[in-house]
Amino acid sequence: MGTHDAERTYTSGFIKLTKPQFIGTIAGLMMCLLLAALDQTIVGTAEPRIIASLSGFDRYPWVATAYLLSSTICVPIFAKLSDIYGRKWFFLAGATIFVASSALCGAAGKMTALPFDGMGQLIIFRGLQGVGAGVMFGLVFTIVGDVFSPAERGKYQGLFASMWGAASIFGPTLGGWLTDNLSWRWCFYVNLPVGILAIAAIWIQFPYFHPHGVRRIIDWLGVTTLIACLVPLLLALTWVTDYGWTSTRVESLLTVAAVMMVVFILVETRAPEPLLPLSLFRDPIIRVCSIAGFIMGMGMFGVIIYLPLFMQGVLAVSATRSGSLLTPMMLAAVTGNIFSGQMTSRLGRYKALAIIGAMFIATGMLVFCNMDASTSHSFVVLGMVLCGLGLGFVQPVYTVAVQNAAPRQHMGTATASSQFFRSIGSTVGVAVFGSVLLTMYKRDFAAGVPAGTPEIALKPFGNPMMLPLIRPQLEAGFGRYPGGLQLLHRLFEDVKTSLAHGIHSIFVVGAILMCAGVILNFAIREIPLRGHARAEAASASVEAV
Repeated sequence: MGTHDAERTYTSGFIKLTKPQFIGTIAGLMMCLLLAALDQTIVGTAEPRIIASLSGFDRYPWVATAYLLSSTICVPIFAKLSDIYGRKWFFLAGATIFVASSALCGAAGKMTALPFDGMGQLIIFRGLQGVGAGVMFGLVFTIVGDVFSPAERGKYQGLFASMWGAASIFGPTLGGWLTDNLSWRWCFYVNLPVGILAIAAIWIQFPYFHPHGVRRIIDWLGVTTLIACLVPLLLALTWVTDYGWTSTRVESLLTVAAVMMVVFILVETRAPEPLLPLSLFRDPIIRVCSIAGFIMGMGMFGVIIYLPLFMQGVLAVSATRSGSLLTPMMLAAVTGNIFSGQMTSRLGRYKALAIIGAMFIATGMLVFCNMDASTSHSFVVLGMVLCGLGLGFVQPVYTVAVQNAAPRQHMGTATASSQFFRSIGSTVGVAVFGSVLLTMYKRDFAAGVPAGTPEIALKPFGNPMMLPLIRPQLEAGFGRYPGGLQLLHRLFEDVKTSLAHGIHSIFVVGAILMCAGVILNFAIREIPLRGHARAEAASASVEAV
């Protein structure tokens, strides 16, 4: 097949790629996205070994916090820069930073020349890794939008989105195998060969295109005020489960975040080339998709994270088994992603898929609302499959709809904004639901504690999320005292009842949010996808009439 034929086959009026360029670009992007998605699931399995090796239990939450902060902040910033200067070199820089910082994370604790101990090194390097991941997250779906017309993007957006499900399925197992057979350090080192191959593929095959007709002005004040808003906001939401909403630390951070958000909005209204053009949100499609993404992030991801806790703490499922029970949801999400993408490309329409997907999620949440201590595992799996299918249907739709509505010069910014709002929504959801859960759990647990129980015996029960991990130690400790095991079993029954009540409450709130999401998806305005012959013909006939 000649170059001309390859271009005709693999292009749609956007960036023209030859067949080798197409294969190399898609393969490189998928490998990068898979690496970044795996990184968020594979490391969790190695957590106990990392803590033991680096002696950093008290600082381990900062490993996740540093990554969250840097990755979330970088998504909108580098998406905007790529709109101004082009995608290729920013994406390559992000992938290179991610791979290099993976090597540094794996070597944490061995670099004695640095003025930090092993845990301090890991925290810093995870923050750096988050920068690389944020750049890749912010640009990968935008590059897909550059290469394909909106009518074709659906199937590729669905394929790329399915990488998240695949990473969630295989990540924990791979992380456990690497940790047990090699070392926890290989959970980071495994990124190197695949990452280098992906970088080479993008470098060689993805052409550089210099954007035309844009003003090359960097909104430094917008960057500064956005960082000044997001850092305290994310820190407050991370710490709220430990310190509570009324603590001075959390209240101060939220106040600073609110003030800086107002300042950021004022700056953006006056900037000659704003970091996040507020005019984008005048478009009803972009506005509704952003709000819907936020609600989905808050209601779906904010609740799903507590499902393993329900299975372990209420249904008495082992930690290993609870992880495998999440697999049906991820498989359903992958299936939904691929199906939704294919249907969007075939029909040139997206609204019906968004509504159906939201209905699936809402139905799955209603299933969760009806779970209690006597619930069968198959009933839990039913709810997961419904939520997974719905999530798979909805995810590609929002991206395709936003890209179809956004002006060409703001493609990166618009795409990143939909990811950004979903990410912020999930962070808010985890914080709010976690706070509600712990408040209700502590109140109910205290009411059920047998009279005369020593205070020291109750200390480990303050955080129910840690109980499945330390139960063997608790049984050994309580077993040293007469009647200790009976007391321990009584306390665990109290835990089960208290957790069931608290988690049921957040499932109810999640169901309400997702029902609101269904209504919101009805408000999405559908316009024909550019590049889809049937849709454009229909649109033209309507205009002619």
